[in-house]
Amino acid sequence: MDKEDQGSYRYMNRSYSESTADSSGAFSDCNSDRSGEFSLESQFAHRVLVSSAAGSYYSDDLVRGLIADLESDSVDAQRQAAMELRLLAKHNTENRVQIARAGAIRPLVALISSSEPQLQEHGVTAILNLSLCDENKDLIAAAGAIKPLVRALKSGTPTARENAACALLRLAQVDDHKIAIGRSGAIPPLVNLLETGSFRGKKDASTALFTLCSTKENKLRAVRAGVMRPLLELMSDLESGMVDKAAYVLNLLASMPEARKAVVEEDGIPVLVEMVEVGSQRQREVAVSILLQICEESVAYRVMVTREGAIPPLVALSQNAATKSKQKAEALISLLRQTRSGNS
Repeated sequence: MDKEDQGSYRYMNRSYSESTADSSGAFSDCNSDRSGEFSLESQFAHRVLVSSAAGSYYSDDLVRGLIADLESDSVDAQRQAAMELRLLAKHNTENRVQIARAGAIRPLVALISSSEPQLQEHGVTAILNLSLCDENKDLIAAAGAIKPLVRALKSGTPTARENAACALLRLAQVDDHKIAIGRSGAIPPLVNLLETGSFRGKKDASTALFTLCSTKENKLRAVRAGVMRPLLELMSDLESGMVDKAAYVLNLLASMPEARKAVVEEDGIPVLVEMVEVGSQRQREVAVSILLQICEESVAYRVMVTREGAIPPLVALSQNAATKSKQKAEALISLLRQTRSGNS
């Protein structure tokens, strides 16, 4: 759907329910390795799956042999070695450490820039699997992985894009890497993945954006990349399965004046008021938090929120919410009533 066709959000006459909340938390672990989706034709690949699941530890000679194949002149040999290292790193922490210490990271990073789609996909996903180990995160960043991961995020296969988003998320869990990832251009393709990706891609993108946007610099990048429209689209669509995740990202961004302006310009106030009225408890509370940030410094925005009928559901929420949410609801009610009195 063209952006011009997305002007009206699907939020009117919808019912939000507890089923949209992720019971395990707003953001689950990001691990998109889909190695089970490709055919494991070689005997070694089958052995990797069986042994890795059983917790086996591979010899240094075997790992070094695979690393040597990564730098072979044969694309088939590179592909096979990358797939096997990807599988070795998938299930087992010891294997991740061993593979990294044996020197696999730099040649795997080099594969991420390959023009051969499956080779790139194996390289991206092997790096993702290695990044699951905290000990490897700085090594991966130091090997220059961020920029090729961003390129894969922009133009790789669907699986490569999703796994690149996950790998960047893992690297961003180290604070020093967040700015580098943002400055390398990761935010716009993450916004694009949030808007156009599969359900898994949208989850991966929202989780990566939530992590990266803990910094002011990246928040501004996300707003300028047009993140507000897909966030509000997801929040307004019960069937998206993304209401909670999108709302938490928006709540994080709402500390920025540019983000608050974008919410209003994208017709987000009706979405938020409806969430307060009929959302789950979690959704109602995060919607109040966003609305409070929008209204604190703008009388005009308060008038808009009041006209959407926000006060009655806010009063109902204030009577049942936990202490912190109750305080926010009461603060917002007070702002809105003051504005209404001033305009009467």
